[in-house]
Amino acid sequence: MKNSLFDLAGKTALVTGGTHGLGMAMAMGLGDAGATLVINGHSRDRMESALDTYRKAGYTVHGFLFDVTNEAEVKTAIADIEDQVGEIDILVNNAGIIKRIPAVDMEVADFKRVLEVDLVAPFLMSREVGKKMIARKSGKIINICSMMSELGRNTVSAYASAKGGLKMLTRNLATEWAKHNIQVNGIGPGYFATEQTAPIRVDGHPFNEFIINRTPASRWGDPDDLKGAAVFLASKASDFVNGQIIYVDGGILATIGKPSNES
Repeated sequence: MKNSLFDLAGKTALVTGGTHGLGMAMAMGLGDAGATLVINGHSRDRMESALDTYRKAGYTVHGFLFDVTNEAEVKTAIADIEDQVGEIDILVNNAGIIKRIPAVDMEVADFKRVLEVDLVAPFLMSREVGKKMIARKSGKIINICSMMSELGRNTVSAYASAKGGLKMLTRNLATEWAKHNIQVNGIGPGYFATEQTAPIRVDGHPFNEFIINRTPASRWGDPDDLKGAAVFLASKASDFVNGQIIYVDGGILATIGKPSNES
């Protein structure tokens, strides 16, 4: 028997930064559940490659190039998507950047840029999509947070500030919009095996050893590990879940770690 709680057929999901990496994995998870996909990006070449990947895999997908930090572009894009594709039922604020610079060496412009992409952009996207969701009395917004929403780490002061802010933005929007039957929640990924982490995911690399040792699951996350949380938060199964962050981290935040010689 089909479980309709997780069925996204007839729904349209907009995923920012969905042309690659974890954004693409989550988008595919939503597509597997039946959603029509709308992918945002800023590189035409990467967008064309991504759309080819999605379509060859059998997904119904549309691509829109726009800058999620540009208020005018966001407003235009949301209107175009709803006009050309359909009502946006699910918004995944995934696009983000990180600048690894010690706080004493970081320029204010770099700090502001990270906040602009990782915090202001999700606000802009949520505000514009949220207006339409409020009018329809229905919607799901998923903000991609981070373990840095809870923890600090060397050289990521801007990123941690943004992701900590995103956690609280998630809770505040949930507080304001729950009465309109809109659920706003977040996903906090741990350390994942992506193209970006490939150079350090090798035996003998100190950071690889650190992650394996620090994670109770004793492995890096696979991008597909995020699909379940994304589908849950996008579906009827989470209709009374609001303002929560689901950390998909293999248990890192649940422990203080273990000595390297401990089995």
